[in-house]
Amino acid sequence: MTVTMLPRPSGFQQIPAHSGLAELLASAEDEVITMSTLAGPTFGPREVKHGVRYRAIFPDHARTTPSVGRHLGALSLAGVAVRTIPHVPMNAIVIDGTVAVLPADTSNGSIAVLRLTSVVVTALELFERIWPDAVPLADRDLPHEADLSLREQEMLRLLALGATDEVAAAHLDISVRTVRRMVAQIMNRLGARSRFQAGVKAADRGWLLERAS
Repeated sequence: MTVTMLPRPSGFQQIPAHSGLAELLASAEDEVITMSTLAGPTFGPREVKHGVRYRAIFPDHARTTPSVGRHLGALSLAGVAVRTIPHVPMNAIVIDGTVAVLPADTSNGSIAVLRLTSVVVTALELFERIWPDAVPLADRDLPHEADLSLREQEMLRLLALGATDEVAAAHLDISVRTVRRMVAQIMNRLGARSRFQAGVKAADRGWLLERAS
């Protein structure tokens, strides 16, 4: 008996989870939303891009699981709006309202990438339905390990004193490009729209390195 395999829809693609998802996230230009039961595809703070809006929903118990709680805190500091609810209905990531990423074959860790309008819209509508009732991750929930490194603190201190990028780079023995990249990353983590706002928020969190006069 011959079994005829039905063709997959043109909007379906199955790809490796890690490299494939990283490439999709790198292409984001507007917004990335995710619902995670902690068992499906997800992303970390390093995939968060400046200028892109991120919203994420996780189960409540993620707050009290140390390793996962640190992950949520790192996402929040990277600029992701993180909320939790008692039960997350599905695992899904939607990128720019056009691409839905779902779990595929768990045996080989692949993910399903769907550009089918019906699937994307369904995932978006479900997310928007539960988002208002989800509880935001507050500052008190953030882990202490997410604080700035000594080099980042020193760089912010120099910039707050009026040092140029070039002066800060020379003082820290790094390139001007590295200084600017570090500043952009810190602004992302703090959700700041300017260097001044980043400085204020960093000071409020006690992140600025104080030196004895």
